[in-house]
Formats: sequence, structure tokens, C-alpha cells
Amino acid sequence: MKQNLLVLCVLLALAACSEEIDRGKEDSIKVEGDRVILAEADKATFLKVAAVGKDMGSVLRLPGRLIWNENRTVRVFPQLGGRVVRIQAEIGAQVKAGQPLALLASPDFGQAHAETRKAQADLKLAKHTLERNRELLDAGVVARKELLQAEADAARAEAEADRAARRMALLGGEGDGSYTLRSPLAGVVVERNLNPGQEFRPDQPSAPLFVITEPSSLWIQLDAGEADLASLKPGTRFAIEVKQYPGERFQGVIRHVADFVDPASRTVKVRGEVANGDRRLKGEMFVTALIELPPTDTLHVPANAVFLAGDKRYVFVEEGAGRYRRQEVQVGPERDGRVDIHSGVRESDKVIAEGNLHLIKFFKAADQSPRLAR
Repeated sequence: MKQNLLVLCVLLALAACSEEIDRGKEDSIKVEGDRVILAEADKATFLKVAAVGKDMGSVLRLPGRLIWNENRTVRVFPQLGGRVVRIQAEIGAQVKAGQPLALLASPDFGQAHAETRKAQADLKLAKHTLERNRELLDAGVVARKELLQAEADAARAEAEADRAARRMALLGGEGDGSYTLRSPLAGVVVERNLNPGQEFRPDQPSAPLFVITEPSSLWIQLDAGEADLASLKPGTRFAIEVKQYPGERFQGVIRHVADFVDPASRTVKVRGEVANGDRRLKGEMFVTALIELPPTDTLHVPANAVFLAGDKRYVFVEEGAGRYRRQEVQVGPERDGRVDIHSGVRESDKVIAEGNLHLIKFFKAADQSPRLAR
């Protein structure tokens, strides 16, 4: 029993000492309106100040992804239903424009070939009938009406034959019902989605049979914040870093900035172009784009100097030794650990960059619970 009483007395004594220490801290810090005054300014080593300065330029870092240059990429889809007989180009193959990719057997192509031959035969007959009617008209055997009808029939037959011939030229093939799928441009086969014996139909949704691109130029898709739009314009040059090649940078240029903001992520899609003559960069790589931003007259402070009280943002401005004024500020975007300040401070001011949480703790203004805005 006596031991319990002894322990209780010790605890009460420690609590009294702790309260005395806390009261001593509170007495050493006074709050007068929007000002915090430290009675012993020489002991405020826990506070670190930083000068308000102008923007000396920085580097905007944006995440991105390399994709195929769509101006140099083609996706080959089947135009007719059929079956794969033979594949003539593998993934990674360098192909020329018009080079065969695959041989396909297609009943649809056989029908198209038959229609073409029929159209040519009808055209031949229509021309022969027209010439005969002209001769008969000259001899006075037929009326001009029959000649005009023959001319109309010949014109229709010629148009049908021309249409059929153009379709056959577009498809390419042979009279046995097989036709060759050819590359529309020169490049590298980067994707193949067919196998020998595979059946396909053009009216069914499917992946392209081949994807061919010229990889010496790639596009880069960047996600930019709304605050960065002023720095992103077509023609702006940038560098990219890739973790697969540490210490190296590749050069690119912005080609297009989207006209809308993604409602979910609140980002804007920016498309750039990157030279890739040595083909070291690969499609679907994740990269980081670095855009040099020039110096401006905008003032900025360390991001940790800004805190939120209610719905407003403030900084503590040093007025003298141990005297700090809570100052409302209008802030801009944060970049590289610094925040743009549009109003509230001057270039010559000094603000608390570290330790302002200690002042916030004792601040007795109307908004008693400020929070750091990170």
C-alpha cells in the first residue's frame, strides 16, 4: 500500500513539472493579432528562414510513354474473308512498299475476279454493239434513239469494268482465288496477328493482321498538368531520360497539345516526336521528359513555407529577431520544391521555411488549426 502511494506521488510530481515546462514554453511565445513574438529569439534555432526570390528558371519534368509514329505506321486489316496459305514476312523483318506479307486464299476474291472478267466481257460487247449501231445509222437502217441507247449501255459497261479493275488492282491476286497481302509502306514488321491456316472475316472485329512502322522516329505521349500549359507549345524542344540508358538524354520536340483536359486525371495530353535513328528507343517505353523553363519575374518560396488556415494560404514573414507576421498569399503551381507567389510578399522578405509548425501550434487567431499545404 505504501509503495502504491509512493508511486502516485512521483507521478503527480512529474506531471506538475511537465505542466510547468509547458507553461514556460507558452510564456516564451506571445501572439498579438497576426504576429508571433518569441521572448528569447536567440533560442529559436528550430526555425529556418529563406529569402523570397525570383524564378531563376527550372526544369519541368513530365512522365511519358513512347509510341509508334502514326504518320509512319500502317495497320493492315483483311479486305476479304478467307484463309491464310503462307506467311511471307515475320516480326522484325524489314519490308519495302509493295512487298508480300502473306498469301491468302479467298472465295470472295474469286468472286471479285469473276465479276471483273464479266465486266470486261460486257464492255467488249457494248462497244461492238455501239460501233454496229453507228454503221446502221449511217446506212439509215436504225433510228438515232437506238444509237443513243447503245452509247449509254457502252458507258455503263465501261464504268463497271473500270470499277472492277480498280478493285482487283487494290486487292492484288490471281485467278485461282488467292491473293497476296502486300505492305503499303516501307518499314519494319512490329506485329503479326495471323498464323498459317487461320480463317478470318473482314466483318468481324479483330486485331490488324500486320502492323508495320518506320521506327527511326517515335512519338512520345506526355501527361501535363493544367498549370504547365503556358510552357508547352508546338515547337518547344525537350530532352528525355530513360532508365534503360542512365546518364544519356535523347532530344525531341513538341508537335501537338490537346485541346481538352481529361476530366478524371485533370491532365492534358501532349504529343512530341523523338528521333530514333539508331533504334535504341523502343515503343511502349516509359520515359521522363525534361523541359527547360526560362527565368521569370514571378516570386517563389519553398513549398514548406506555405500553410493552409481555413481556405486561405499563409506564410510567416520575419519582421525582426523573434518577430514573425502571418501573411496571406496567393500561390501558383509548385515545381521542384518551390511554390510561385503571386501576391502577399516582396522579393526582399524572408519567410520561415522550416519549423513553422511550432508557431502554428501556439497561434491563437480565429483559425486555430492551420495545416501545411504540401
